[in-house]
Amino acid sequence: MLTENKVFEKISFNEHSLVKGIFEECTFNNCNFNSVDLSGITFRTCSFNNCDCSLTKLKSTILQDVRFVNSKLLGVQFHECNGFLLRLYFENCMLKLSVFYKLKLKNTAFKNCNLQEADFSEADLTGALFDNCDLLLATFMHTNLEKADFRSASHYSINPEINRIRKARFSIPGVTGLLTTYDIEIEW
Repeated sequence: MLTENKVFEKISFNEHSLVKGIFEECTFNNCNFNSVDLSGITFRTCSFNNCDCSLTKLKSTILQDVRFVNSKLLGVQFHECNGFLLRLYFENCMLKLSVFYKLKLKNTAFKNCNLQEADFSEADLTGALFDNCDLLLATFMHTNLEKADFRSASHYSINPEINRIRKARFSIPGVTGLLTTYDIEIEW
């Protein structure tokens, strides 16, 4: 079933199931998707504004040009999505404990997001923007971070020996996050 150009307002999808199908150019405002199973659904050019999408199940879900703004996405397993034409944008979002394992997220923008304990292992984040993001205890293992922008990000710890960081951008004092693996003391 195809749903186009529809605005969903203040709906709790825990109580009202979202019909499986394709949602194109739809907007979800102040909706509750907490722990809802969205597996197999396609979202194209959709926006989620002020939504709670925590622990949402995304097995084989297609997310093409999807924006999350002022939304809560705690523990979302994005790596279970269908990777075909995956394109995401996040602004003012709570993404603690979310998993982006092995995803191709080139040029993805994370603006003013809490990414504490997020897992970016083996992801391709070439050209990604981490604008004013908190990356405390986020995992970067064998991650491609080439040309990524961390200049206003904080609390990251990235081992340059096991991650690709060529032409990535950092600022002082945040760049010290590249040295935490060496267990050294740095004084200013």
